[in-house]
Amino acid sequence: MERSVTVGSYSSGGGLRLEWSPGFEIEVQARSREIVIKANRAGLISLAQHMLTLAEDSVPRGTHVHLDASRELEGASMDLVIERD
Repeated sequence: MERSVTVGSYSSGGGLRLEWSPGFEIEVQARSREIVIKANRAGLISLAQHMLTLAEDSVPRGTHVHLDASRELEGASMDLVIERD
C-alpha cells in the first residue's frame, strides 16, 4: 500500500513547522521498564510526519519535537521528546 503524507519543514530562523492529522490523539505512559505510546490512526500518522520532518537533510542535530502533556498529549501522559541525532 502506498500512502502520501505531508512532511513539515525546518528553517534556521523559525525552527520546525509540524504537520498534524486532524483528530489526533496521543498518550505516553511509563509502565515498569517500558514506555508506551498509544495513539489513534491520526495520532500515529502525525508521529510519522514528525519523524519524517526530523529526518530531512536540512534539520540539524539536536533539533527536537517536544510534545507536552498539557497541550498535544492526552491527559495523564508524560511529555515526549523526539530528537535528531
